[in-house]
This record gives sequence, structure tokens and C-alpha cells, in this order.
Amino acid sequence: MPERRTPLYDYHLRSARELVKGGGDYMFPISFTSPVEEHLNVRKNVGMQDLSSMGEVDIKGPGAERLIRRLLVNDISDLEPGQVRYSTMCNEAGGIVDDITVYKFNEEHFMIVTSSGPRQKTFRWVRDHAAGMGAYVTDVTASIALLAVQGPRSRGYLRTVVKDADVDSLKFFRFTPARIGDVDLLVSRSGYTGELGYELYAPAEQALVLWDLILQTSKEYRLQPYGVAAMQSLRIEKSLPLYGADLSEEYTPFHAGLDRWIAFNKHDFIGREALLKVQEQGLQRRWVGLILQSEIPAAVNDKLYSISDVATFKEKMFSGAEAGEFKDPVLPSELQVGHVTCSTRGHSVGEMLAMAYVDTAHSWPGHNLIVEINGRPVQARVASTPFFDPGNARIRAKARDDEPRPESAGAADRASAPKAKK
Repeated sequence: MPERRTPLYDYHLRSARELVKGGGDYMFPISFTSPVEEHLNVRKNVGMQDLSSMGEVDIKGPGAERLIRRLLVNDISDLEPGQVRYSTMCNEAGGIVDDITVYKFNEEHFMIVTSSGPRQKTFRWVRDHAAGMGAYVTDVTASIALLAVQGPRSRGYLRTVVKDADVDSLKFFRFTPARIGDVDLLVSRSGYTGELGYELYAPAEQALVLWDLILQTSKEYRLQPYGVAAMQSLRIEKSLPLYGADLSEEYTPFHAGLDRWIAFNKHDFIGREALLKVQEQGLQRRWVGLILQSEIPAAVNDKLYSISDVATFKEKMFSGAEAGEFKDPVLPSELQVGHVTCSTRGHSVGEMLAMAYVDTAHSWPGHNLIVEINGRPVQARVASTPFFDPGNARIRAKARDDEPRPESAGAADRASAPKAKK
């Protein structure tokens, strides 16, 4: 497929270290400085990412709510204007068509935000099911730019530039119209990093103006752009799934641990009967987190095995690139019990992490497995997820008068800096 470009493509081409083709055939910046620096800056200060590859589907009309209730496994009947809700959309067999967020403007106006990879498939799915429902479905992706502003200092920064809206009072998974400079936009308190964060929906033609304005006005808050490498490590630390890698029509929300967003009290949504059967019969595989005893990440689809033997005597190697290391103390059995869907170093937790589909019998926290990385067996331990901030305290952080201000940032950084050795 030909490459697709977001409205910020020219900036990324000039400033990013490398562009790669990703979901939806868009060209994505891997990083601007280093993935580690960008990751840690989002955790400590504030980062900004171009997410304009995600799809926006506008749905209007007297049948808009009825259509969305039919498509989503979650319920939206209690959704208020200005509120956001997460859900999956499933096919008749219960397989995940996409995981989306839905925005409610009023009783007859909604917007569904799709994943990047299945964007066109998801739009067609919504459009085709709208026939005879009294709803008008429009793909408005090309007209919208989406910028993510994420990190513990994101609210403090946006407070200084957002007009016509109160950022401090904006609750988690709520949105409001606002203005930054001369750009009218929507500010949504949501994100994909596990941090306090916001997503800005702006006209595509003003994307570069908004991006440059944010870069110019945020220096004292240490805002830095970040690319897909940091996005991957941030979202894997929080065990947030990515469609295509972790989610597909092969798996149901139960397999991916998303069943808490299924509203079975709704009596009519696509996939309901199939999902009830899965609930009754149980699962053969689950999506779980792993901590790897490795210095390099696993690759997508690397195989997982149960352990057949544990060596009681560790023999040290005396030659080659691995001289001084012990030979592999564990050996894989012939029984494959799963496969890796994504892997990276968790820079905030200091561990090599992976997510994987694993046979249910081997999916409990603390269970030891073997992952085959570059033909070599590596020990992996099933871990509780998310790996970082399991209580989600950072996402739901409330506005406080003592949030870092730009005038105190320099003093704070100097106070926390290591002292020079004499």
C-alpha cells in the first residue's frame, strides 16, 4: 500500500531521527531525541505526540445513539454530553473489530475515534450497519489533527494556554471545546500513556500552527515531542492493547482482559450471544504480562514454552561473546503454550517486558515460562499487570495548587540534580 501522511508529516521528516510505516500505512516518527529520554520525560514532565493517524467517524441523526448501542459491547445510554467512553466493537462471533472511544456532543451527535490500523475497516463497519437506522455516518479523519499532550505537568502547562475552558475542572474521560491561540479545538482528558494527559482535536489545516505554538510556549515545562518507540514502552508498561498487535477478530474482549467493558444488561448488541457462550465456557488463552530475563526484547510471535528442565549445575562459558556468563539454566519443553504480541524495556520499571497470549493453565502471575529469542531460550515470568502504577493514581490525579509551576522548575531540577564529584 502507498504510504499515508498526517498533517505534521513535513515536521516529522525534518525533525525525527527516522520515519517508519505503521498502522493504516501512515509514516510515523520513531523518535526525535532518544526513546528512553522521551519515555522518561513523559513520566516526569510532559510530552507531545502526533496521533492524527487515528480515525474519526462523525455520527449524526435521530438514530445515532441506537446505532452506537447496537455496535458497541459497552453501554452509552447514560452517557452525558461532554463525556467519553471506551469500548470494543465485535463481530457476530465475538471477535474484536476494533477498540474505540465514543464522544457524545448531544442526543443526536456522536464521534467514534478508531485505532490507526483498522481505521478504514471500522468506518465501513459503522457505515454498513447504519443503513435504515436514521443515522448519518461520515469519515472526517482527513479534516482532523489529533495531538496528545501527556505527563504529570500537562495540566499545569495547558492551564497557561487554553482559553474558553477550565482545564482544572475537566474530569477524566471528559471533553470540552476550547481555544489555544487562534485555533479552536476540543480538549479531551484522555490518553495512551498511563499519565495525566490530554488529547487535542484540531482542524488539520491548523495542525502545524498548533504544534509550533505548543513547542514555543512550553519550554519551561520541559515539553518534548515523542515518537512511536516511546509510545510503545509507555503503553506496554500500562498493559494497554494495540489493535493489530494485541487485538484482532481472532480474539474476544474476554481473551484480552477487556470484558469489564461488556454491558450484558443491554439485550441487543452485535456479538452478545457469542460472548455469553465464551463467558459460560471459559477461555483457553489469556493476554498476560511477562517479565523477561533478557537484555533484548522478544519479537512479535516469538514462541512461549513450558519449562521441561531446570539445571541444578550452572556451567560458565569461557569463550565467545558471552564469556563469563552461565549457560542457560532452563530448557524449553516441546509444548508451545503461547506467543508474544509485543515487547520492550520498561524504562520506568527497569525490566524487560512483554505481553503475550498464553494458555490459561500457564497464565497465572508467578508462573515461569520460556520464550525463544533469536533461537535462544530465555526465562519469562508471568507478572501482574499493569507493570507501572497499578492503581492508576497518575491518570486520575486531581488539580492541586502545589502542581509544579514554571518559575519553580529550575530550582526543583537543580535541587534534584546529582552533586558533582570533587
